[in-house]
This record gives sequence, structure tokens and C-alpha cells, in this order.
Amino acid sequence: MPINALIIAYYWEPAGGPGVQRWVKFTKYFENYGIKPTVFVPENPSYPIIDSSIKTEIPNTVKVLKFPISEPYKWAKVLSKTKTKQISSGIVTTKKPTLLEKLLLTIRGNFFIPDARVGWVKPSVSFLQNYCKNNKIDVVITTGPPHSLHLIGMQLKERLNLPWIADFRDPWTTIHYHKLLKLGKSAKKKHIWLEKKVLQTADRIVVTSPSTQKEFELKTNVPIQVITNGFDAEKTTLKVSLDTNFSLVHIGSLLSERNPIILWEVLSEIINENKEFANDLTIRLVGAVSPEIIKTITKKGLKPYLEITGYVSHKEAIRLQQQAQLLLLIESNREETSAIIPGKLFEYLYAQRPIVAILPKNSDVAAILYQTQSGTSFLYSEKERLRKQIKSYYKAFKNGDLQIQSKNIQQYSRKSLTQKMGTLIKDVIKTKTPN
Repeated sequence: MPINALIIAYYWEPAGGPGVQRWVKFTKYFENYGIKPTVFVPENPSYPIIDSSIKTEIPNTVKVLKFPISEPYKWAKVLSKTKTKQISSGIVTTKKPTLLEKLLLTIRGNFFIPDARVGWVKPSVSFLQNYCKNNKIDVVITTGPPHSLHLIGMQLKERLNLPWIADFRDPWTTIHYHKLLKLGKSAKKKHIWLEKKVLQTADRIVVTSPSTQKEFELKTNVPIQVITNGFDAEKTTLKVSLDTNFSLVHIGSLLSERNPIILWEVLSEIINENKEFANDLTIRLVGAVSPEIIKTITKKGLKPYLEITGYVSHKEAIRLQQQAQLLLLIESNREETSAIIPGKLFEYLYAQRPIVAILPKNSDVAAILYQTQSGTSFLYSEKERLRKQIKSYYKAFKNGDLQIQSKNIQQYSRKSLTQKMGTLIKDVIKTKTPN
């Protein structure tokens, strides 16, 4: 008999972006490992990015329950529409927040804990409590952010004694944007209290990075397993030709806090000393780009080499990755971002193109690049080392042999990761079931 798994998620088709990819891919392959998923999602969510192609990934056998959500801010939909429009054009404005926006942010941070979807918890628990009683559900899985969804799983476990797995795609109280919420003392305490309660109540915790695992291990004795994001070989195998120019391609948003000034300086300096390099160079930024970054690129004399495509479909993003000469991966230079492993990294790995990553110290991304020999990582202070590597890659490009021989990347395939998740689910149920 298959295992009936109830998956509670906020991001689902037609949402775009990496947040939706994780559980769409798990549900796509669960059947191979004896798991029958039922997915519980909002009926009327506010998604900032839409990608209609995601729907084709979901098997017809996956049951999807949609339940109304009342999100607290009507203005959130307006902001989302504005942002989507900006993302499509490729340029995201970064105006200083107005007094109203600051007020709304303060309200969101101090009155909607842990997040603005907390109002969905109570009605969802009532609905799912009855659903689980009338349908044979063997395990509940919640995925956040939004972390309020973990409160649904926690209450279902308490009321029905169902095994519960909490999947954290990002950290909770240590995520960088918490600083923007202007949290008061009581709000901070409540976040910490809720996080601790979730971590200590779940039967298993899943995280996407080793650093988050280490952080959570200080807060709970519940077993924690790292199951990263990954690549789907069935969807990422395309027949493409490499760019004829020396293209440096970045996929995804590139906002002001992730401005790799040392990269722009290095490229500018090499252009000034090598006219042939200037004729060959293309900088292609795919996704939302901050005007501050465009300003820096222009200031360094690189505007003639810049292409901004705006938001593209997932399939097009894969094509652009696989035809790039070099792939850029940029993370902001802050300690709290060292635990972030962007979903695009794994598709970068599958593209088999050299990766140039500029990262904070002790980044989990750097460890993966080293283990798989898929590229080179640099600290923001390593300008000279970056210059030498770019020159080395360019020389290989001119010789027609710019390539890499990655190792051990199959562990990051969606099928392998789904097998790991399936094994964990079976183990949780076995441990929970009395002899």
C-alpha cells in the first residue's frame, strides 16, 4: 500500500521561482518510491512571480486541495503586481520606503507573527483535521517559508497524533530580512519561542543547508536531515550551442545588496588592457536587476557589454545557463547568508559550465563547488585572485577548451533527493508506529 502524505505549502503552481520547484519536483517523483501525495495550498494566494509552465510538471495523480486564504494587506497585492511588472522588464526600482510602507512593515513584523499568512492557520487546521479523519493520511509535511505553515503541522500532530515533518527551505529567526521588520522585544521573543516549539515538536526536521542544520541542532534534539534542492535531468537536458562570445551569465534577481563590485572592476581593468577581450565580452543578467547595480556597471565602463533579459520562463533560464561560457553566482557579503544555497546552483551544476561564485566567508555554496569541482569561489576581498581566474578562463575560451569535469553531481538530481525524502518519510512513520 502506498504511503499517503499530506503536504502543506504556500507556493504552488502557477507561482514561479525556486520556492515552488522543490515540492513540485518531490511530488513528481514520489510515486517511484511508494508515496501518494496530497498537496494543500491556498486557493487565492498572492504570488509575485507567475510561471504557467510549472503546471506541466505535476502528475495528474497528485491530488491538490485548495483552501481560501485571507491575507491581511490589500496593499500587498498592489505591491506584488508592481514588482511582477518590474521583474518582467528586468529592472527593479529601489526607492526609499515611504512612511506608509514603513508603518505597514512595522505592523507586519509585530502583529502578524510569524508572518502575514498566520491567519490561514486556524481555518486550515479545522479543515484538515476533518479531512485527515475521513481520509487515511499517514504523515503530514509542512514547508516554509512562510513559517506559519509549520504551526498548521504542529497543531495537526497535537490533535491527531500524526507523524509530522517540518521542511525549512530557509532559516527562521536568523534570516536576513528579519532586521527589516522593526521587531519589538515581545515580537522577537514570540518568534524565538515559536521557532523553538516547532523545532522541538516535529518528528523530523529537514533543512536545505549544512549551516542551517548546525544552527538548529543548538535548539533541538529532534533529528535533522539536510536535503538540498537540485536539478531535474528530465527537464534540464537541452540541445544547445555555446555562446560564440565570452559570456558571463547570471540567472535570477541581482539586487543592490548583492553588487559584486570587484567583478565589475576586474572586467573593466581587463578590457582596458586587452582589446580582444573587449570585443568578446558579454555580461548577461537574467531576471530582476537593481538600478544601483546598473549604475555601478555603467560607472565602470561596462554598459556596452551588458544585456538584461528580465524574467524568463524556467525552461528559457535553463537554456541560457547551458549556452553560457561562464555562470555567475553572487551572494551578499553577510554572515547570515553563508547558509543560503540558491536553487539555481544545482541547475548550474548540471549545465556543466564553469561557475564563478562571489560569496561570504564559510559559505555552504563554496563547499559544494569544491566537492564537485564545478567552479571557483571568491571572497569579496579576493580581487586579484578573481582577476587571474577570469584571465585563465578567457584564455581557455580563446583556445576552444573552456570546460569543466564535474564530479558527484548526481547526488543533487531530483530523483536522488526524492529517494532521500521518501526514505525519511518511511523512517518517520516506522518510528511513530507502535509495534
